[in-house]
Amino acid sequence: MYRHRVQYYETDRMGITHHSNYIRWMEEARADFLEKKGWPYERIEEEGIISPVISVDCRYKKPTTFADEVDIEVSVLEFNGVKLKIGYVMKLGEETVCEGESMHCFLNKEGKPVKLSKVLPDFHDMFQNSIEKG
Repeated sequence: MYRHRVQYYETDRMGITHHSNYIRWMEEARADFLEKKGWPYERIEEEGIISPVISVDCRYKKPTTFADEVDIEVSVLEFNGVKLKIGYVMKLGEETVCEGESMHCFLNKEGKPVKLSKVLPDFHDMFQNSIEKG
């Protein structure tokens, strides 16, 4: 789990977190997830792989405000070796404030799609072993 403390600059004139920040928090939580799994972005890029976001979905349930501590649970929802779908549940205490997903693909440095099982089998296996069973 990743924890984000809402910063003052992330709030709008009404004092609530601007909706665009939740997508940034997804990225923070995803980077933290990968690092904890032994695959920080730096390592992935050193291996010649990039993983752009190809879609994102965000459903807002309840607003957050300055200094709130939002816990973000990250899970691998789908993975086929070429595309990856990651889920996010953001909570303030026990209450869900936002849910979302991001979809990613994997490319080499020339921008061509790659199949992870062939070019980076350990990275592939980490995702395969992390898929939510349920």
